[in-house]
Amino acid sequence: GVGIGVVHAGYERRLAHHLGAHSTPSILGLISGRVTFFHSAVLRENLRHFVENLLPGNLVEKITDKNYIHFLSNWKRENKPHVLLFDHMPVVPLLYKLAAFAYRDYLSFGYVYVGLRGTEELSRQYNINVYTPTMMVFKEHMDRPADVVQARDMKKQLIDDFLSQNKFLMVARLTSQQLFQELCPVKKSHRQRKHCVVLLTGEGEKFAEAYEAFLTFAVANTKDTLKFVHTYNDRQPELADALLLDEEKYRGRSAVVILERRNNAGKVAYKTLEEPWRGSKEDNFILLDLLDQLRTDPGLLSSETVLADLNDELAPMFLIRWFYSTLDYISDCWDSLFHSNWREMMPLLSLLFSALFILFGTVIVQAFSDSSDTRDSPPSEKEETTAKTEKNDTSFSKDSNSRIPKKGFVEVTELTDINYNSNLVRLRPGHMNVVLILSNSTKTMLLQKFALEVYTFTGSSSLHFSFLSLDKHLGWLEYLLEFAQDAAPIPNQYDKHFLERDYTGYVLALNGHKKYFCLFKPHRAGDEGGTLGSCEDYDSSLHTEARGKPSCSPGSRSIKNKLHKLSFWMERLLEGSLQRFYIPSWPALD
Repeated sequence: GVGIGVVHAGYERRLAHHLGAHSTPSILGLISGRVTFFHSAVLRENLRHFVENLLPGNLVEKITDKNYIHFLSNWKRENKPHVLLFDHMPVVPLLYKLAAFAYRDYLSFGYVYVGLRGTEELSRQYNINVYTPTMMVFKEHMDRPADVVQARDMKKQLIDDFLSQNKFLMVARLTSQQLFQELCPVKKSHRQRKHCVVLLTGEGEKFAEAYEAFLTFAVANTKDTLKFVHTYNDRQPELADALLLDEEKYRGRSAVVILERRNNAGKVAYKTLEEPWRGSKEDNFILLDLLDQLRTDPGLLSSETVLADLNDELAPMFLIRWFYSTLDYISDCWDSLFHSNWREMMPLLSLLFSALFILFGTVIVQAFSDSSDTRDSPPSEKEETTAKTEKNDTSFSKDSNSRIPKKGFVEVTELTDINYNSNLVRLRPGHMNVVLILSNSTKTMLLQKFALEVYTFTGSSSLHFSFLSLDKHLGWLEYLLEFAQDAAPIPNQYDKHFLERDYTGYVLALNGHKKYFCLFKPHRAGDEGGTLGSCEDYDSSLHTEARGKPSCSPGSRSIKNKLHKLSFWMERLLEGSLQRFYIPSWPALD
């Protein structure tokens, strides 16, 4: 039951390093991805204990007259057969433990020491020969075993054959998709057809009679090509809804469905018994007749559907899995601390001490810095009161220090197809790119005015400033404005004023991560109240332009005046009070 391999550390250095074998000779055990080193003298008994310690401690339960009923009655809750080994050895054989580990997902294991006082009733009830090791498997019935094997020398092959033939209950409950795939495999050929007879029922005494009748039928009609299973409707509602089309007819009752899986995508062919399953003789005859017809007429399964994956009913909660994973990790670290040599531990210790040194140094420097600031400028009560008043006066006091310009100039880059991804599409969360729209003829004047308006905001590290050329990327801008729903009607290309539109002086604040933008519209002459370029005014301005009266024409005002009151719009942008226009994705900038 133990796989043994030899690794030449000289030829397989990468494998030896991966396993942590830095010295030779080394003996290690590998189980479930966990590596454990052998540190004792190389003796038969020590090696046996080493292999035993690799296995979990709860694989095999000690069974006596006091707890055997509780052990065997857990078959319904665990949905597993239960195996009992009767032997006259006081210690559980290692081979039995290894078999229990190999089949731990399918079977529960118990061990009865027949020489121990308190096991006489158990041995007498099942007629155990105390001189010969006996293995029994119990399924739905506690009073009699489903299968028995006796041998003076229990070999591994004998144990494997016995357990592999008894992995499932007679009428197993479908508790997971994996179990469903094992019990009801996909047909590989016409000669390898396997059908599943599924009892869709409920929990409680109300459905007990129907289940017992179905179990009796399954025991009497066991075949290699048939598997009998059952499921609870309230625990697997999607399966019940897919197979029972007439819900009112089967509400509060049991139903039987014969099905065959056609592929791994969930497609099945099935037939549902016309009447609910009560377990009567008539129901038994109808089901038996259908199964006989199915052997000669595969077309009997006339209905088809696609089943969703079953719920994993027995999966542990996330917190429990996380707790056990953490426990295993701590145990591994503890073992490594005591059994690893210093050469293996030096990188870890070096990293640990470096992190502690950096953390300690940061705390000390911060503490001295805080105490120095407090000593140099102690705040008076009057100053504190004034600070609190000023904090309530304006919503920008918190950000005033962060917006102090750190340079004597404004860095404005052109938005092109080369830097488009880095400056917009993949812009970090919380950052925005403020883009000025200009043409070649207005580039110099607009950039100068733009720099004056946004200079006070260059201290914010979350704002970036760019400009976009209308001569190159007019189509990109018009595509973007189409998403300003009800606020940016774009006239069609046959409009006689189509060529009169002028977008120079527009400013877009683009949030690349959240995929939205805000829009600043150039200031109109005679609008003393000022629109502040808010996104709400965009509708009226575009309608005005569509009527052939472009507000941005050079004849109505100077080009520089287009960016009048842009600084007020920037204030509102930082407040978050501007309207946002969302788009599904950023278009390509060709």
